[in-house]
Amino acid sequence: MTQTSENVTWLTQEAYNQLKAELEYLSGPARTEIAAKIAAAREEGDLRENGGYHAAKEEQGKQELRVRQLTQLLENAKVGEAPAADGAVAPGMVVTIAFDGDEDDTLTFLLASREYASSDIETYSPQSPLGSGVNGKKVGEDAEYELPNGKFASVKILEAKPYAA
Repeated sequence: MTQTSENVTWLTQEAYNQLKAELEYLSGPARTEIAAKIAAAREEGDLRENGGYHAAKEEQGKQELRVRQLTQLLENAKVGEAPAADGAVAPGMVVTIAFDGDEDDTLTFLLASREYASSDIETYSPQSPLGSGVNGKKVGEDAEYELPNGKFASVKILEAKPYAA
């Protein structure tokens, strides 16, 4: 899954189906469950000091935010194939880089949107400084990106292969 500057999110069919299922759950059964929690808490009396009511309303707010995020993401989604294993860095690729030419100081990460982030591998957005610096480069090439302090750093692309969840 990847995002481009035009706000289009590229998804594999599997990722699209997973996010669509999450949206359907949050829009249906989860809304019913949270409404029941709120109703039960209301029946307990004074809402100003009702911790259960306030917790349920906060949970409802977080859930509705996620529904809006998923709706927007899926409205702008384009379903496609995983990137080709041609050695070029692209969203949806696992990239290994070496910092400042030191091939012992490496980082391996997934170049993808936050929706694809997992605990298995660190994820960098294609819009991040590092992500935009390496995007489009080929294995063996150097890439430069701007650090938060305004200085520039360079990395060498050691490997780029499609992500396999």
